[in-house]
Amino acid sequence: MTVSATRPSQERIDRPTRSQDDRPGGSPRRRATRSFAPLWLLTPAGLVLVFVTIAPIVFLVFTSFTDYDQRSLYTGAYDAVGLAQYVQILTDPAFWASLVRTILFTAAMVLGSILIGAGVSHLMTRLGVVLRYAVTIVLICAWGMPNVASSLVWNWLFQPGYGVVNWVLTQLHVFGDMTNTDWGNSAGLAYTSIWMLVVWQAVPFIALTLYAAETQIPLEVKEAVRLDGGSEWTVYRVVTIEYLRPTLLLVTMLSIIWDFNVFNQIWLVSQGGPDGATSTLGVFTYITAFVGHDIGTGSAVAVIAALILMVLSALYIRNLVRSGEEL
Repeated sequence: MTVSATRPSQERIDRPTRSQDDRPGGSPRRRATRSFAPLWLLTPAGLVLVFVTIAPIVFLVFTSFTDYDQRSLYTGAYDAVGLAQYVQILTDPAFWASLVRTILFTAAMVLGSILIGAGVSHLMTRLGVVLRYAVTIVLICAWGMPNVASSLVWNWLFQPGYGVVNWVLTQLHVFGDMTNTDWGNSAGLAYTSIWMLVVWQAVPFIALTLYAAETQIPLEVKEAVRLDGGSEWTVYRVVTIEYLRPTLLLVTMLSIIWDFNVFNQIWLVSQGGPDGATSTLGVFTYITAFVGHDIGTGSAVAVIAALILMVLSALYIRNLVRSGEEL
């Protein structure tokens, strides 16, 4: 018996068999179908993104380099001004004042939302089944309420003369007679009212997200710390917060983006008053573009705000990538 009769050829060993569809020249129609079918399926969503998101952004950037104003809305006439709008904004003290207010107020809202949301999420891990479901339903109802409707109701609660909050505070006899107090006419009271409103709206998402992450922490790790003599605070600080770090970073970044762009709550409660004391960047943009009808300048302010948020998002993504590399 010869060797060639008992052993397959070297060419057959080195060349694995392929199906007809995998060969370079095989079944071009099927390969084309596999390539274009996902694109056809994504076309409706892609068109929505183009017309609802991408096109307005392109128009916003375009108008920021023009003197687009109320006249342009009716006649369509405008002139290109280059970077003149940006120079005007960056040399305007009112812009820098609104930016500082926005940063400080955003930090206060994010800090309050994260602390209260983390406390609620940890409390939910200690509740029984019935109470936990009840708290979850209440949080979802608060989260699902439109912010315009909730802002109007919140404004009624703080109305002078017949507001429920003013009546309750008056009955407590702690701050004196608060019946006719107008929260929107005092900078401190207006910020307090808006802060409570925004935090109340943000806590449900943060609490439910952190609760979902906290339920995934291995119980044996917590028990090991307890056996070593650690208190419950030590368990929470050493184990819980460490495991929740990626989720905390995520909700913090999302909260910064949302709170930085807060407009409805501020406008419906105080309209940026008194005397512009609560005029954050969103309110400043709205007043510039739609009250002063200087749409080009307002667009430039919006572009600057978007660039600031893009930088913050880039820092978050960079941190997230580094965390993934360390793991």
